[in-house]
Amino acid sequence: MDTLLHTPDGVRDIYGHECAMKDLIEEHVLRTLKSFGYDRIETPTFEFFDIFNQERGSVSSREMYKFFDRDNNTLVLRPDITPAIARCVTKFFREETQPVRLCYLGNTFLNSVNYTGRLKEISQSGAELIGDSTADADTEMVLMTVECLKAAGLTDFHVEIGEVDFYRGIVEAAGLTEEEDRELRELIENKNSFGVEEFAEAHVGDRRIRECFIRLPMLFGGIGDISAARALTDSPRALAAIERLEKIAEIIDIYGLAGYVSFDLGMLSQYEYYTGMIFKAYSYGTGDYLVNGGRYDRLLSQFGTDRPAVGFAVRIDSVLSCIMSQKISLPVEKTGALVVYRKRHTARAAALIRKMRLEGKRVAAQLWDDRVSDDEYRAYAERNGIRELILMKED
Repeated sequence: MDTLLHTPDGVRDIYGHECAMKDLIEEHVLRTLKSFGYDRIETPTFEFFDIFNQERGSVSSREMYKFFDRDNNTLVLRPDITPAIARCVTKFFREETQPVRLCYLGNTFLNSVNYTGRLKEISQSGAELIGDSTADADTEMVLMTVECLKAAGLTDFHVEIGEVDFYRGIVEAAGLTEEEDRELRELIENKNSFGVEEFAEAHVGDRRIRECFIRLPMLFGGIGDISAARALTDSPRALAAIERLEKIAEIIDIYGLAGYVSFDLGMLSQYEYYTGMIFKAYSYGTGDYLVNGGRYDRLLSQFGTDRPAVGFAVRIDSVLSCIMSQKISLPVEKTGALVVYRKRHTARAAALIRKMRLEGKRVAAQLWDDRVSDDEYRAYAERNGIRELILMKED
């Protein structure tokens, strides 16, 4: 019978003060996104498998929760919200010629291996900007990330920005196969410098390209460190990626947020639909990133609308973990009232409760129990964050 009280691996219950903190983080993040002019959108929790299949560049099939409907269609719990929004934009905004700004709050589901210790159900809030191909649009995502994390209560965090086209430009110049690309990508993502060097020696004949691959995991720091990487390659695609990052750095500096940002040409992503700038945000108190995002200019064309796009997602659960680990106090106030009344005072209690609720107060009503003392009712209110206790006695 005890097994019925436990949750499966990768999911958990949240209640009480922790749940109130999570509500507050979600509220502040969503309010920040809306303050930048983004409108709320909701997509279904489950969709057809093809929305997220491997051709879309989302997560692998084995990491999805799949099931069948009564018509034998393969459905999945959404592992990623971006492809779902790409579908929505194609369906509802096909004729729109100006940028579309959308934000969301929802859960995603990843059937990852148990030993990673990661949650399999993740609460996310994010934004997508469709129809703007400029570096300014890329930078807006980074600026919103900084403001969202500040609004959530964090002060000590860092945003790392990369550019997948730098890596892809070098891969093209080296003439690597898809299989070799996947092997190298994994080595670079893991910052395995020795593995990258061994791979380059075995698969890359051109000395200059080989040297570029070997140095790639170490190409991070300020924008000056990134600009210096020009000397490592002649690839037009890779050089254009560096120029794009320089434009982004210039705009970030104008907004006075350069202290939050660094650059990393060795940053890659599990989401293969990214086509340009990518970024992640980190803080201490959790082993995972808090925010991830980037540009995905070719994803919408797979749904029938060829429009550039960029977006990001805040992992609310990771932010909450950081807040609690760093012992940051959020202004979760005691709210509401509890009215305890005797049966014969029901009419008087009902009038009072109705009046308070019309005033916008949150009010719970409870019949008096003679076995419970006044002090026990006060302790109950304290435990449950109830600010106002009204005991309707004889007088």
